[in-house]
Amino acid sequence: MSLTLIIVLVVVLVIGLYAGGIYNNLVRLKHQVAKARSNIDVMLKQRHDELPSLVAVCREYMSYEQETLERVVEARSAVSTARERGDVRGLGQAEERLRAGLDRLFALAEHYPELKANASFQQLSQRISYLEDSIADRRELYNDSVNVNTMRIEQLPDLLIARLFGFKPFELLAFAEARQAVDVRRLFGH
Repeated sequence: MSLTLIIVLVVVLVIGLYAGGIYNNLVRLKHQVAKARSNIDVMLKQRHDELPSLVAVCREYMSYEQETLERVVEARSAVSTARERGDVRGLGQAEERLRAGLDRLFALAEHYPELKANASFQQLSQRISYLEDSIADRRELYNDSVNVNTMRIEQLPDLLIARLFGFKPFELLAFAEARQAVDVRRLFGH
């Protein structure tokens, strides 16, 4: 074997190992984004399960606020549909509507002292506040993962491997209207 052939084989081996390392990192980033997305889904599902109870408790006291309650129910359904479809843009829009509906619902609850004193309402509002905080935190982690993935597939030499194997950027999860979670504790003095 000639020295030239050995050098060529070593160079090809080093390039192959380097390309394999890049590929493996891109796969890891893709799975981090999927995991972050799944973590958001868990919190959205938990909140989805809590909202009917909150609406039921509010209905007992807020007989004149049916339109607000219906908006929350409709937005809840839209969030669920977008989440199940994996529609990130639709999820962001539905989340905006749901958060606006919850803001309105909790603001209106201020006018119903019996509702505010109800133990179920207090427990549910605290639970939803916790879930809102968790969703915001997990959305931030998801968006960070998406940004890292996007930067890597747009930079050389990762760009070459990403294009070769079809790695694509993911869409950020943005809530245009409500950048922070509903703070139920602040609304109700807890």
